[in-house]
Amino acid sequence: MKRVLITGGSRGIGKAIANKFSSENFEVIAPSRSELELDNAQSVKDFVLKYQNEAFDVIVNNAGINDVNLLENVTDEELQRMLSINLISPIALLRGFIPKMKEAKTGRIINIASIWAVVSKEGRSIYSATKNAMHGITNTLALELAPYNILVNTVSPGFTLTELTQQNNSAIEISQICQNIPLGRMASPQEIAEVVYFLGSESNTYLTGQKICVDGGFTVK
Repeated sequence: MKRVLITGGSRGIGKAIANKFSSENFEVIAPSRSELELDNAQSVKDFVLKYQNEAFDVIVNNAGINDVNLLENVTDEELQRMLSINLISPIALLRGFIPKMKEAKTGRIINIASIWAVVSKEGRSIYSATKNAMHGITNTLALELAPYNILVNTVSPGFTLTELTQQNNSAIEISQICQNIPLGRMASPQEIAEVVYFLGSESNTYLTGQKICVDGGFTVK
């Protein structure tokens, strides 16, 4: 049975990704916060140590936080937390688990970014910086790992109708957002999951080093 590691797999897009891989008979490792705290370097080291001898066929770096703030108002704590969760810890996980993938001479890595790594919006400077940086990791790893048949891609979701979106926005606010999306609606988490699954599956044999926007046309307006 193939194994997939998914961070942030307990809700929203991450949960949909986990459910999709599980439905395709993958063994899903989706650690809870108690098992893996991405803003705690020691927790990340302990997690890598725990699984260092177990190969993952697919790694999905999905977990992330988006603290909205103007750059001059970003605190040192906010800066460090976003860098740790969105960038430093995903790098540490990849550094820990890539060697086993290289031994197997096969694998798939999908880094989840955002439309705010393609276009921007006020208050997203640090978030956009971290997500753009993760695509930089995607590009370089696509080159480094190609000889080992390991394909690496970035998926940048647009507005997605998760439980959190519905909690944080009224029906009127969601309708207003949808008016700015060419397809006229938000994505479902399952639609994002389908793209991630394809990239992580054996059906993907040649796509690597790409930033794929799943946004209903938002970024090409």
